[in-house]
Formats: sequence, structure tokens, C-alpha cells
Amino acid sequence: MSMLRNDCFALPPGVNWTPVEEALERLRSRLHPVVDVQRSVPLAEINGRILASDVYAPRAHPPSDNSAVDGYAFAGPLTEVPSILPLVEGRSAAGEPYKERVPEGYAIRILTGAVIPDGTDTVVLEEDSEITDGRLHLNGTLKAGANARRAGEDIKVQDKILTAGTRLNPTHISVLASVGVESVDVYNRLRVGVLSTGDEVKPVGAAVTDWQIYDANRPMLSALITQLGYELVDLGHVLDRPEEVKAALVRGAEECDLVLTSGGVSAGDEDRVSEALKEHGEISNWRIAIKPGRPLALAMYQGTPVVGLPGNPVAAWVCALRFGAPAMALLAGAEWFEPQGYLVPANFSKNKKRGRSEMLRARIREGQVEVFGSEGSGRVTGLAWSEGLVELDEAAMQIEPGTPVRFIPYGSFGL
Repeated sequence: MSMLRNDCFALPPGVNWTPVEEALERLRSRLHPVVDVQRSVPLAEINGRILASDVYAPRAHPPSDNSAVDGYAFAGPLTEVPSILPLVEGRSAAGEPYKERVPEGYAIRILTGAVIPDGTDTVVLEEDSEITDGRLHLNGTLKAGANARRAGEDIKVQDKILTAGTRLNPTHISVLASVGVESVDVYNRLRVGVLSTGDEVKPVGAAVTDWQIYDANRPMLSALITQLGYELVDLGHVLDRPEEVKAALVRGAEECDLVLTSGGVSAGDEDRVSEALKEHGEISNWRIAIKPGRPLALAMYQGTPVVGLPGNPVAAWVCALRFGAPAMALLAGAEWFEPQGYLVPANFSKNKKRGRSEMLRARIREGQVEVFGSEGSGRVTGLAWSEGLVELDEAAMQIEPGTPVRFIPYGSFGL
């Protein structure tokens, strides 16, 4: 286990508003993997896990020259038209190679995936062949090596096939299996705690009065953590009482590699999370020039990083994706990532003011990007409606239908 420094989130003197790119770079520079390595985990258990060591191929792929088609193998090139080649007895099939050498001037029946026999290097497609009286009749030319896959043309022995930090998916598992790798070293899953606070917030299922709201953030963030492939630690909901908040943070520090909180991190009278973090740890309130979002509290509590997200569900979602997802990837042993965006023509109009980056809930329909009708950050329906975000930088801009804008699908954040 690798610890972070207690003051790693401290801001330099005089820093007030921080542009998004600067905040991301600052965060990236202060984090490193904090999880231990689990050795020799079998392929059946590694999907979604993060690779801890580079992997080198113990075997070539393909391991031998083989045919890409059903047809007939012979020594190429074929330049004389027409040609007649006598066939040898037998054939080469995928599970049953031909063991003899094919004499010069002869051909042999071969099936897709079968080893190309000694004495041959070229394969003609069955559809381009005619067999009469045990002889192969060919009416076209073929260059040497046609329709043949060469040994090691995909992977050579000792090629590096996967790099540490890769989040493993089914295609990576296919590569490992193709060269006979049975198990790999992976990082332990990052344990992420999710905590909600507030007297006005009630867990779903509890009785509520008109002045109370249901907790939308904890179920949303919990599902996000699970879908990103991390281990969820549900720290529950606590009231705005110092002893309750402290107890939840103590549990989070003991059981988690990172704690996500939402709400309670401003400078108000009832912001008990800030209070507890100041009293028992290090807290830095980053005012990031992003809409929705702005306040992001980054703290260390008894050696565990705490990310204090805004209480508003839309702002919490945007900040959890834009700042939390790459930070968690880095802590978990993967690489920090900048989400892949795509320039797509807008089908909306907007006069954006200078000063803050903006993240608009968006989706693509018929090759154009549309944004949710209201930018109000209390509208949770806009989150469900959206399939990604349009990111507009700090500059002032006038967007009209057809203006290219940067659309980031939620898949770019690992979802």
C-alpha cells in the first residue's frame, strides 16, 4: 500500500479560481496508485481489473504458418496459366496437420487454420480451383504466400502484448488466451466509500416532510463506482452532527482507499464535513471555473483522500466524472485519462459568456448534438435524458446550429 502525503491537495498562496485544465493537471500531479498487487489471478477473474505488470508472450501467434482459406496448398508463385498440379494423398486440417513433405510440383488439400505443410507456402481458394482425375487445374496467377498466415505475424515470442495500467476487457483476455497466458498480476480493486450528509436529506424509503429531500446522490454515486469496476463501501447517510460525521469519516479512512462525499463541504454553519476534515485532517477547497460544479473539496483524513462533491446531483455527477473518474483510475493503478471527445455539429444555439468552462447535458441524434432544454443544475431528469456532455472551454463563444462542439460520451469516462 502506497500512502499519499497529508498536504497533497494544498493550493499555492493566492490561488482563487482554477481553470478546469489547470485543476486536472494539479490533481494528476499529486496522486499515485495506492492499491496493493494481487498475484497470478486466473483469466476467468480478471475482466474489469487493472493490470499490474507488463505481459510478454510465451508463444507466437499464430504458432505456425497456416491457411486463411479452404483450398489447396503448393509452392508459389504461380505464373503459368493455365496450370495443372497433381494432388498428393491426404490433406492438412486445423486439428490434423499433414506430416510429410509435399514434393515439388504437387499440391495438397488444405482447410482454414490448418498448418501449411513443408514444401508449400501458397494457397489457392477452393472457389478458384477445379479438380479432375486427382489433379488441380488453375486458370489464374498467384503470388507466393497468397492466402497464408505466417507464424508470428500477429505476435512474436517475447513481444510485449499488454502494458501495466491497462483496464482489462474481453478483447485483452482474448489476446492473453491466444498465447497461453493463464494468469496475470492485477491491482486490488480500489475501495471507494460513498457518504451522504445533511438533516434535510433522507435515504430513499424513509419518511419525509415537505422540507426534506430524498438522497439522490448516494445511489447515483454508488452505481457509478460499481460500474467503473471499483469496490463500493456504502458509508450511509449521517445527520449534521459532528460526532456522526466524524464516525463515518473514521470508518471511511479505515475501510477505503478514497471517500466521496456530497454536500456539507462549503463554509456554512452546518457544513459538518468541512468542520470534521479541518479538525482531524487537511482540507483544501478548490474553486474550479466550471459550471455546474465550482466547489470541490479535496482533503486527507487519517491518510485517506476525501473528495467532497457539490450537493446538487447534476453538479455532483459532472464533477464525479470530470475530476473523480480520472483521479480514481490513477489511484487504482490505471493511467490518468483525458476523456475522448468528438467534434459534432450542434443543433442548438447558445451565447456563452467568458470565464468558466461549461458542461452541458447532451446526446447525439441524427449526427447532431442536442442539449437538455434547461441548464438548471437541479434538473435530475436532464441527467437521465443525456448520453454524454458537451464541454465548452472558458472562452466566450456564440454557438449556432452547425457549429462544431466537443461531445464527450459517458463511455469516454469508463461507463
